[in-house]
Amino acid sequence: MSVVGSCPLGAATTLAELSRDPHARLALLRVREPVSWLPELGGWLVTRRDLALSVMRDAETFTVDDPRFSTARVVGPSMLSLDGDTHTRHREPFTAPFRPRAVHDGFAAVIERETDRLLTGLEATGAAELRRAFAGPLAVAVVTEALGLVGTTSDTVLGWYDTIVRSVSDITAGHEAAPAGAAAYDRLRAAVEATVADRDAASLLVSAADRLTVPEVASNAAVLMFGGIETTEAMITNALLHLLRHPDQLALVRADFGLLDGAIEESLRLEPGAAVVDRYATRDTALGPATIRRGDLVTVSLTGANRDPDVFPDPDVFDVRRANARLQLAFAHGPHYCLAAHLARLETRIALRRLLERLPALRLDPDHPTAPSGLVFRKPTTLHVRWAA
Repeated sequence: MSVVGSCPLGAATTLAELSRDPHARLALLRVREPVSWLPELGGWLVTRRDLALSVMRDAETFTVDDPRFSTARVVGPSMLSLDGDTHTRHREPFTAPFRPRAVHDGFAAVIERETDRLLTGLEATGAAELRRAFAGPLAVAVVTEALGLVGTTSDTVLGWYDTIVRSVSDITAGHEAAPAGAAAYDRLRAAVEATVADRDAASLLVSAADRLTVPEVASNAAVLMFGGIETTEAMITNALLHLLRHPDQLALVRADFGLLDGAIEESLRLEPGAAVVDRYATRDTALGPATIRRGDLVTVSLTGANRDPDVFPDPDVFDVRRANARLQLAFAHGPHYCLAAHLARLETRIALRRLLERLPALRLDPDHPTAPSGLVFRKPTTLHVRWAA
């Protein structure tokens, strides 16, 4: 039997469905074809949590180091698209500032200041679209601070980010990337070169240049830039949407802000900002019921794995008191676990608490219904809210 014939559900699965509202289809695949060949994807889709972990833990069999890897096609080789010793060499110079204590000491005050600045500008209006008026600008400001690019504003970084992410998404969806992505990366690389040349600059990039070449620093700066912005903007927006859609859960958090971390983890579980991660088989191997061939694309659905009922009872329920929510895989797993996960969590915690404290009667705007969408990166396009000004 052909691969397609052995995976009838995968053959009937469209990328449009996975982008729009994937959860019912992923649940069906997880039960009947947990490793399924999707012709539209041109590869295997893994939806069961144990199998997802097997793929992400085994970089020798399932690698990111492949010419097809979408991010590398835009920004070149980086910690995101390399494995083994080369991956370690690229990642290690950036790790120290993103450890838990360093994150709190280095970024908490910056996050609090920027959060309060943004909310002060919004408070009197009584209504806003918070993805672009709050979550995005906060994430951009923190990444700009973390990178320490000389002569670069948050608006400039946001423009690069938007363009580069569009190119990566186009490639992942099987389209040709527009030349704007390469042009934006060229401008980012020039800013990195200027920063590294200024040895007095207080920048993570300057210290990284002691161990990496300038092009390598630039590639990793791009990964940190759009990874940090995308992850945090999605975390804040998705978590706020989940809370506002579930007034009973919001009431629990308002009564006890100690539950806020649980709410964030539960939101990450239900709707990870990065829905999938791609790997490529380095050899023929068995994965669950499937026989994977050398060179095959193996896409792990973090969204599917995060709703595996064998791990998370009532997986479609948003429960801020779920005891094991932190077992979610939104930050991936294994050697490519998200470097800035602690920073993203800190930003989201501060942002949500300040929002709930400073915008009374915060609620969704019924005139602008919304839902997360996206094949690779999932969040609402907009998040319109109202409050008592």
